[in-house]
Amino acid sequence: MSSMAAKIMRRVSAHPTGKWVCTPKDFLDFGSREAIDQALSRLARSDRLRRIGHGLYDRPRFSNVLRRPAPVDLDAAVSALARRDGVQILPDGMASANQLGLTNAVPAKVSFVTDGYSRTLKIEGRTVRFRHASPSVMKWAGRPSASVVQALRWLGPAAAEDARVLSTLSRTLSEEVKVDLLRNIRDLPGWVLPLLREITTEHHDAI
Repeated sequence: MSSMAAKIMRRVSAHPTGKWVCTPKDFLDFGSREAIDQALSRLARSDRLRRIGHGLYDRPRFSNVLRRPAPVDLDAAVSALARRDGVQILPDGMASANQLGLTNAVPAKVSFVTDGYSRTLKIEGRTVRFRHASPSVMKWAGRPSASVVQALRWLGPAAAEDARVLSTLSRTLSEEVKVDLLRNIRDLPGWVLPLLREITTEHHDAI
């Protein structure tokens, strides 16, 4: 193994197997882009790394259930894209609502919103869509409550009158998320406020 490949593998190995996706940009401190690309290609050919998309690599864990390498961690792949391209990315509203238990609807295709340009990519054979979103949506990126806001935007004003939504959010949201919602209350649609008051009653002193 070349010295470049060895350095790449040391950095990859510092992360949990299957939980980090890397790009050539993650290794630019090691040398030229050409040398990094060549080393990554050799590592992929030798099965030390797996190429999951254009310029995207991971070290997959082996699934004893599937008896083959486990599927890519899509969140890790999206994080790698955001890191590489200098953009912010959020799950779309339906996916967020599903993850929070607010709907049984499952997106037909994997979709995210971004402050970058709209595009469609293949990640380990899966079609993943990225849709450009407005600054009012993307200002939530990186906040603990981002997925909640995305879900509520997708559900719409009827969510504020749905007892199931109130019950689920009151029961499942962490203290950190509730406080974050209150601290950023001015950035929320007006129809969300009655719902927010119900699920964060005990936290009003936090703002």
